[in-house]
Amino acid sequence: MQEILIGANSQTQLIMDAAMGNRHGMISGATGTGKTISLQILAEGYSRLGVPVFMADIKGDLSGIAKAGAVNEKIKQRVQDVRIDNFQPQANPTVFWDVFARNGHPARTTISEMGPLLLSHLLELNDTQTGILYSGFKIADDQGMLLLDLKDLRAMLSWMGSNAKTLRMDYGNISAASIGAIQRRLLILEEQGASDFFGEPALQLENFCQTDEFGHGIISVLDASDLSSKSPRLYAAFLLWLLSDLYETMPEIGDADKPKLVLFFDEAHLLFDRAPRVLVDKIEQIVRLIRSKGVGIYFISQSPLDIPEDVLGQLGLKIQHALRAYTPKDRKVIKAVADTFRSNPELDTVLAIKELKTGEALVSVLNKDGSPTPVERILIRPPESQMGALSPTERQETIQNSPYYGHYEQVIDRESAYELLRQRATTKIVVEGLGEATTKRGKQSSVEELLKSAARSFGSQLGKQIVRGVMGALFAKR
Repeated sequence: MQEILIGANSQTQLIMDAAMGNRHGMISGATGTGKTISLQILAEGYSRLGVPVFMADIKGDLSGIAKAGAVNEKIKQRVQDVRIDNFQPQANPTVFWDVFARNGHPARTTISEMGPLLLSHLLELNDTQTGILYSGFKIADDQGMLLLDLKDLRAMLSWMGSNAKTLRMDYGNISAASIGAIQRRLLILEEQGASDFFGEPALQLENFCQTDEFGHGIISVLDASDLSSKSPRLYAAFLLWLLSDLYETMPEIGDADKPKLVLFFDEAHLLFDRAPRVLVDKIEQIVRLIRSKGVGIYFISQSPLDIPEDVLGQLGLKIQHALRAYTPKDRKVIKAVADTFRSNPELDTVLAIKELKTGEALVSVLNKDGSPTPVERILIRPPESQMGALSPTERQETIQNSPYYGHYEQVIDRESAYELLRQRATTKIVVEGLGEATTKRGKQSSVEELLKSAARSFGSQLGKQIVRGVMGALFAKR
């Protein structure tokens, strides 16, 4: 049996059967109570067993998992208290990723892969605007146009606005006001750095499912320190896209002796904040079904109550660090959290949650039959890798030694909706200009007529930019 040691108390060691790793889990507790270390020791344990790991690094302090830790007197004492016989400081095979390409390989996807449901949530669109966005994706499919990056989507929306009357019969009403509202949302999203996220080469999710030459699972660390603070909705959209794409692409494996991949989602409440019911339902469905594909999902948040009840009920491993009770509302939360555990007659769970020290936790794992064990108060084992961040130099060395170095760093901009619609615009302008030049009246030149035609055809800001580009080329030739 393959196992992961989580910690121990004076009576017992608490060990998780890796075969239950795809039953998901929760790590929760107040800030500074030890959630990061619990995440780190689980990730190490899975990696040692040959299970690849993906984790989101919110505070920037998980990068030390790529370096062997140092042993001091405090670590020695904890090793003795937890009764670890073979403790050995060691590094873990690690690959760093970063949407903004500063602290890791660029992590990108395309507009098409993100899809209209996640994108409408990311843009906070209303039902009417969401419907128009769905129409844009359908039109792009019908027209054989790729939606790869933000300029593709903006171009498609502008074209839809200019051709609303023609499109109405097949795709419904397309109002200029709704198009304008979506375009403004896209500009805000671009200001938050989303242009770095959408494009090619798109991230290949099989990169997250690799082992090294020793059979250890590679740990993929997404640097989300800037992403989660500057654009929390983009952070949530990235994680939801990752989860959805894995569900759609990974094969069924049934019950295995260990997972194929384990995901750790920090600041998990961001996945559900202000999410429409249809999206929450989708997340619940994926969490329920993805276990048959060998994927385990671990949510990290301050309170388990940050997670919808239907999702929380599917989480097998529960690690609860201390919560503080300063107000009557806090005390109600602690009581509700205590009720999520299977009770232990020898432990006052409510009192223990308030008394836990840093590095202590209340933990329940799953038995072989899938039932939860009674909650235990334990000391969390120390990690074998470094606690805290790598230096910038060490991180860069790890990035440059990665097998993916150089592949994602070079942006690709192939022909897609923007280029195709621009070609259509150029053709239309030239044809209209030539036609009016042969039938012109008065003293207007063909160039003046062409400019008027262009102005009539393009009312949006994007249209004006395209016209300026085309006109510049025409005037240069003349």
